[in-house]
Amino acid sequence: MGNYAITTGTVSCPQKVVVYGPEGVGKTSLLACFPDVLFIDTEGSTKRLDVKRLPAPTSWTMLKDEVDFVIQNRPCKTLAIDTADWAERLCIRHVCDSASKNGVEDFGYGKGYVYVQEEFGRLLNRLEDVISAGINVAIAAHAQMRKFEQPDELGSYDRWEMKLSKQCYPLLKEWADAVLFATYKTLVITTEQNKRKAQRSTRVMYTQHHACWDAKNRWGLPEQIPLEYAAIAAHIPGGVSQQAVYTPPQQQ
Repeated sequence: MGNYAITTGTVSCPQKVVVYGPEGVGKTSLLACFPDVLFIDTEGSTKRLDVKRLPAPTSWTMLKDEVDFVIQNRPCKTLAIDTADWAERLCIRHVCDSASKNGVEDFGYGKGYVYVQEEFGRLLNRLEDVISAGINVAIAAHAQMRKFEQPDELGSYDRWEMKLSKQCYPLLKEWADAVLFATYKTLVITTEQNKRKAQRSTRVMYTQHHACWDAKNRWGLPEQIPLEYAAIAAHIPGGVSQQAVYTPPQQQ
């Protein structure tokens, strides 16, 4: 029988953060505020930001090679991938090309997405090595509405989820320490004529699971926080990036 040391207390370690939301809400700008961030920009979202970035990956193999480069060279305190759904497209193309298929449906009976899930899981394993190297991982993803049906209840409703396949989405959600849903929140007022009117909108992040969206965190955050890096900075090792400081948009 081995002799093991017993430790107590909290352990500070790099964090795995996923931020998803509709187009233009400010996901990339938020990730740019993470400490000493280096982007793998799969879709060109960082062009107007003064941040460090690796060449845009043109293949799944190149994307994984860039992650390996970060593991080996440790050139940053945070690795950001923007976005997960565009990375999944590279994954799907890689799986299809490897099997000489024109599309993922050509595998038949959902087999193609099983292969995609396995390959996407390998990327997450590589990102665990990034964490082990002492580097935070922040991932942006687009959001989409999906019809959701409770098996034990009548009816269905729409809810926001990450724009990923049903096979890769659960993997990324389970892998992350925090899944934050960034969106617009509209303040509605009632006028003297008893009519409801939208007065202004603000950008917020939801941090806990809700019937209308997926979210979670292990930091004890309130259910709703401003879409500002300051709202989560205390939980991200390494401080604030000096390359880009996120300025919350003015209320409209």
